[in-house]
Amino acid sequence: MTSPEPSPAPTARSPERSSGSGIALLVIASCQLMVVLDITIVNIALPHIQTTLDFSTESLSWVINAYTLTFGGLLLLGGRSGDILGRRRMFITGVLLFVLASLLGGIAQNEAQLLAARSLQGVGGAIASPTALALITTTFTEGPERNRAFGVFAAVSAGGGAIGLLMGGILVEWLDWRWVFFVNVPIGVLIALAATRHIRESERHPGHFDFLGAITSTLGMVALVYGFIRAAQDGWRDTLTLAAFGAAFVLLTTFLLIERGSRQPITPLKMFRDRNRAGTYGMMLSLAAAIFGMFFFLTLFVQNVLDFSPLQAGLAFLPVSAVIAVGAGLASQLLPRFGPKPFMVTGGFLAAGGLSWLTLTDIHSTYLGSILGPIMVFGLGMGMEFVSLTLMAVSGVATHESGAASGVLNTTQQVGGSLGLSILVTAFGTASRNEATDLVPQFLREATPAQRAAFQQTGQLPQPWGDQVLTAGVTTAFIVAAGLSALAALIALFVIQVRASDRERLRGAIPGIPAPVVAEAAGAAEADPPGGGDPSTDPPTDPSTSDPTSEDGDGPRSD
Repeated sequence: MTSPEPSPAPTARSPERSSGSGIALLVIASCQLMVVLDITIVNIALPHIQTTLDFSTESLSWVINAYTLTFGGLLLLGGRSGDILGRRRMFITGVLLFVLASLLGGIAQNEAQLLAARSLQGVGGAIASPTALALITTTFTEGPERNRAFGVFAAVSAGGGAIGLLMGGILVEWLDWRWVFFVNVPIGVLIALAATRHIRESERHPGHFDFLGAITSTLGMVALVYGFIRAAQDGWRDTLTLAAFGAAFVLLTTFLLIERGSRQPITPLKMFRDRNRAGTYGMMLSLAAAIFGMFFFLTLFVQNVLDFSPLQAGLAFLPVSAVIAVGAGLASQLLPRFGPKPFMVTGGFLAAGGLSWLTLTDIHSTYLGSILGPIMVFGLGMGMEFVSLTLMAVSGVATHESGAASGVLNTTQQVGGSLGLSILVTAFGTASRNEATDLVPQFLREATPAQRAAFQQTGQLPQPWGDQVLTAGVTTAFIVAAGLSALAALIALFVIQVRASDRERLRGAIPGIPAPVVAEAAGAAEADPPGGGDPSTDPPTDPSTSDPTSEDGDGPRSD
């Protein structure tokens, strides 16, 4: 699809126009907070959603996956839409779509309605979030003003996850789980109204939409995730399980062929040619699976086994966000001296260690004795990882391609989280079924007649046998998550290669990209879309950083 003729470039802002930049920043930051917050706020409501809408534990993961798959799969297309059709226009469109989906999610009466609403939320977020970040480049002049704006954007992204956990606990405990969706409606409407008055439209750039690439990649990942979750419920030989994997193979193969032949691909495959960048993307796939799984399964454990209230569950996860920030700050300070590789290796093994520690959890565990220590070790490792991964993803990339490089990293994070969570759910389902089979004879010997009658009717083991089944599945999922984190550490150890010239470049990169670093450390920031920078303010590309033979200006990389 070809865009209309580009509109005339906007004139430089006058001092009067700049006086409203504070409100513009508030609007942009509020949108990012709403999108980031929604990733975590729903986690706290999962046990209540499961009870109300009759989800199985395996299918419950789709409440997360339906959002992250559409969000991650369409993220780069959403950024491109802002470049072609105008960023303010698409920003408002994305916000209003997010509002509509939130309303539909709040009034959902069954599983299908909620999952459809969550998918639509992901579409809205994929349009709004990258255009929000790109609007900073066209709303604020380069220099201290733009740096402050990036700093605010990063702080909101970093704190959004923690705010979502706490707000989710408050809304579910004091009102109802439906309010984790309803809360977006008034906020989103106010953002859209304010954007029409306080954000100026950006220049449009000619181009086309890679619809086929976006559709085949998203549907292919949905089919792959469905295959894993179906296998958890019905086994690997189930007809629909095999059909889902077959469809995923065809769709993802088609996606790769489309991207190879596209002039403006949704996922620039050349980003994977560089050894370090390909390794970085592989690490993000593994680590995203670990962090999504940790939040998902611990939320179920602390509320169902430890009997935490939603508010207590929200508070229980706050140390993770705090320690992620500590790890990110530590890595940012020391990375120029030691380079990113030590932090990538150490962070991966710390995350694996924390998850391995969680595998010792049983039905007699306590929060202080068995959970707080592991999640703090895990958070410290993840903070180190996200800073290092973000910098490695954009290191040695030409200025005009930095948005594509970091955008692919962010897409990898969302898609990797969904795919990884589906693998963990498969491990959970297999282990919990085996544990239930082993416990049934014991249950039949010890249960009361009323308990046996209820079991015959529902097929579900009551407490404490049910807690044992859930715990067995959760600990098995943590074993797989620990393995994925260790895999990321091994990729860093054997694939990533950083030379002295790379460290010099990174020393210069850290002051220049404060927002993506801090935001990625929270695991929630959306990167500048391909072509998302403002041509009038982007610095000229340094030929030394864009040599086509090496991508890093130092000649071919020696392996």
